[in-house]
Amino acid sequence: MTTSHVLRIVHTADLTPAELKTLRALLDDAFDGDFADEDFEHCLGGLHAIAYEEGGRPVAHGAVVMRRVRHAGRWLRVGYVEGVGVRAGLRRAGLGGRVMAELERVVAQAYDAGMLSASDEGAALYAARGWQVWPGRVCVLGTEGVVRLPEEEGSTFVLPGPAGQPDVEQDADLVFDWRDGDVL
Repeated sequence: MTTSHVLRIVHTADLTPAELKTLRALLDDAFDGDFADEDFEHCLGGLHAIAYEEGGRPVAHGAVVMRRVRHAGRWLRVGYVEGVGVRAGLRRAGLGGRVMAELERVVAQAYDAGMLSASDEGAALYAARGWQVWPGRVCVLGTEGVVRLPEEEGSTFVLPGPAGQPDVEQDADLVFDWRDGDVL
C-alpha cells in the first residue's frame, strides 16, 4: 500500500508554535537526536518544504534561508539549504528528493546560487541532484576577520543559479556570514 504525501511550501512566519514544535521533533528524529537548538534556529526565517502523511503528521522537511557569501570580490545572495531530513522508516522513498526539488525551485528563482553543508548520509542525495562539492577554500567572516574553515571543505555543496546570474568561480574563496552554532 502506497501512502500519498502532501507537500506544503510555507514561510516560517506562517507556521504556528505547535507546528514549529512538531518540525523540531521531526528533525530530532531524522538526525537521530543530533540536531541542536542552533541547528533548528538556522532553519527559521525562510521557506520550508514540508511533506505530510495522511493525518497531517510531517514526515520530511527542508528549509531555504538567505545568507550572504562573499565570493570573487562581491557579496552573493545565497539560498542556503538547512534541515533536510526524512522520518526514520520513510527514507529512500523519494521524499527527500521532492523536498529538494521545491527548495531548488526557490533557489533558482530568488538567489544567485544555492549552497549547503552536507552530512555524510545526505551527500549522495545532493550529488545525484546536480549539486557540486565546492573544490576551494571555505571561510567565515567573524569578529576577528576572515577565518578559514578547513573542516567544512569537502562537505560544502554549491548549486549555481540560472543563466544571467553571477558565475561561481571555483578558484575564489567562499566567505560566509557569521552565525551562532555551526557556521555551516
